[in-house]
Formats: sequence, C-alpha cells, structure tokens
Amino acid sequence: MTQRRLLLLNGPNLNLLGTRQPEIYGATTLAQIEQQVAATAAEHGLDLRAVQSNHEGALIDAIHAARADCAGIIINPGGYSHTSVAIPDALAAVELPVVEVHLSNVHRREPFRHHSYVSAVAEVVIAGAGPLGYRFAVAHLAGRLS
Repeated sequence: MTQRRLLLLNGPNLNLLGTRQPEIYGATTLAQIEQQVAATAAEHGLDLRAVQSNHEGALIDAIHAARADCAGIIINPGGYSHTSVAIPDALAAVELPVVEVHLSNVHRREPFRHHSYVSAVAEVVIAGAGPLGYRFAVAHLAGRLS
C-alpha cells in the first residue's frame, strides 16, 4: 500500500513567520501555512505531519522518521539551505521525493542565499511564491503519487 502522508518540514526561524521581516517573508504565520497545506493535502487525499525546528538534528530526526510512514517531503530548510550538508544527506538517505520551498525568491537576495545544498536532492524547487509555494509543492507530490 502506498503511504498517503507528507512531511512538511520547516527550519530555523520559520516559527517567527508573520512577525519576522514581513517585507520579505509576508504576514502569514507558520500556523496558517500549516493549516493551508493540511487542507490542500486533504483535498488530494493526503495526510500531513508538520514539524518545525531551529535545531538541525531535530530536522534530521524528522526526515529519518518519515522513511517509515511518509510518501514525500516538503522542506523549507531556512538558513540551513546554505550551510548544512547533513540535511541533504538525510534527505538522500530516506529516498523519498523532496520538494524544496522558499517563501522569498532567494535568487534576488544576498549572494550567499543563491546556493542551496538541499536543491541537489530536491526534484522540485519553488522560490518566491510566498505561502502558495507550499501548496504548489503538495500538488506536485500528489500528482507524483497518483
């Protein structure tokens, strides 16, 4: 039987969405994004487990756990996009389809944000679509799973 659950993983500082630099990240809170993504997943007959952590090891643990009961991963690695090799290693190890999401267009920002280690293991990267990018990610994975 095919797993019908997605892991939504958000990295450091994303717990501050809605108040953190709204001119860059918007006014939508992480709780609102999680609700929107869960509703979109449900429309496609999918479950959602949402995890946010400011700690790299906790994110890796959630990725490992997804291997047992998830069919795909949506990840906004936040600042770890540009610094972590352990997160993409974990994503590659679990062998699940991965969609990387960024609220802002990282390619229009500081040069250090232009490279993401996670992009090398993601089959799709969505940047600059704001909270809608997460819903695009669900739609992509739902199509892939059907």
